[in-house]
Amino acid sequence: MSGTFVGMPAFPAFPVAAHEAVNNRTLRGNLRHATHTIRAKRAKAVAELSDWDALREAGKQIKDHTLRHLDRYLVQLEESVTAAGGTVHWAADADEANRIVTRLVQETGESEVVKVKSMATQEIGLNEALEEAGIRAYETDLAELIVQLGKDRPSHILVPAIHRNRGEIREIFAREMSEWGRPAPDGLTDTPAELAEAARLHLREKFLRAKVGVSGANFMVAETGTLVVVESEGNGRMCLTLPETLISVVGIEKIVPTWQDLEVFLQTLPRSSTAERMNPYTSTWTGTTDGDGPRTFHLVLLDNGRTDTLADEVGRQALRCIRCSACLNVCPVYERAGGHAYGSVYPGPIGAILSPQLRGTASEIDASLPYASSLCGACYEVCPVAIDIPEVLVHLRERVVEGGPVTREGNKVVLQPAKGHAAERAAMRATRWTFTHPGALRTGQRLASRTRRFHPRTLPGPGRAWTGTRDLPVVPAEPFRDWWQRTNGGKGETK
Repeated sequence: MSGTFVGMPAFPAFPVAAHEAVNNRTLRGNLRHATHTIRAKRAKAVAELSDWDALREAGKQIKDHTLRHLDRYLVQLEESVTAAGGTVHWAADADEANRIVTRLVQETGESEVVKVKSMATQEIGLNEALEEAGIRAYETDLAELIVQLGKDRPSHILVPAIHRNRGEIREIFAREMSEWGRPAPDGLTDTPAELAEAARLHLREKFLRAKVGVSGANFMVAETGTLVVVESEGNGRMCLTLPETLISVVGIEKIVPTWQDLEVFLQTLPRSSTAERMNPYTSTWTGTTDGDGPRTFHLVLLDNGRTDTLADEVGRQALRCIRCSACLNVCPVYERAGGHAYGSVYPGPIGAILSPQLRGTASEIDASLPYASSLCGACYEVCPVAIDIPEVLVHLRERVVEGGPVTREGNKVVLQPAKGHAAERAAMRATRWTFTHPGALRTGQRLASRTRRFHPRTLPGPGRAWTGTRDLPVVPAEPFRDWWQRTNGGKGETK
């Protein structure tokens, strides 16, 4: 397992993976129904707030300020957590984080843990690392439970099992629950109430038995050392309060300076994710308290490519992300391709800009992710912290094609251009030369106008894929410059 494992095994390029998904009619139907439903509910919830734009801007400014002073706030957070009775560990990458958590569990003498839904632990492959050490991790979020029992992979940030319908979930529960603990009830149907009850009965014995809990966190408040988890089911509350030992693995970008800053996100996150005015369960914990909650608390602060991302002036805005998944629900590419095609625990538009920065663009999948977008801009319009995802996508495309200086593992390195983009580089350089030489541009325009009747309707070779779904623009009968001179700026145009 590499130090920057981001939740998926080796994966083909996005176009290859997406091709199979697009031809899966059941998958497309599941995704279309779910994303359209969530999208409509979110729009209604956001419209209730007259100051939504101000909240969005406030969230952006808070995140940018925190990232600019991340070193100071992280030190403050460590001091606050330690003063409250917790222990802070620093993990440079996935391997180090997994070693820390595995050791902490082993020191308790336990061989199983219950988990709150956590993208950070999926990012580092914690479940697999614990399994190698003989420790079994039980997912307690309903959607994560479905994914785990189905030996599947998450395909959505908010709803990891969004690609499954009720019939498929019933089959998974009936077939797999007995291998993990309490079996599914006899005669289980696919009604939501029965599926939820089967999960509740299956999980309750694990909540009451487990001595170790593992979580992530949506936010960390530097001034008090408080961690925050928001959820809709109550399983997180059980994992955070019942075990004797709690281990939280959190990305270093999840920090906010004060409780006043947190208040902004507790308004924008639920509306953008579950379309609720507030989360049904908002759990906070600060170190340890006698007679209340875990007796031992460990916080593992995870870098895993985040400081490298922070060094990129354009790409760093991806670290503002609060994992609401609003961008996925409006993305036409995600709706058709699904989350698995992105080859990362972070699918959709945010994954297309975050994964290539956390992992680099050397692999086939990461070099293709910046192209997994139509650049329509819908993701930017709904983002509650105003991440300009199209801007970062274009920035990363340039990195893939041109190479250039980047920061990897804290060191300045120069990337070589990715293979397969020689024609694109040549075309862009020729275009740049033409646009900086007005005489050549003018000659080319006149030549294009005078030969317009010979122009093909589709492009040959690699360009055939582009014109397979689009018409080539028709070249005007005369260039604009010639028309301007002939008509004296339009004044002599015959009406």
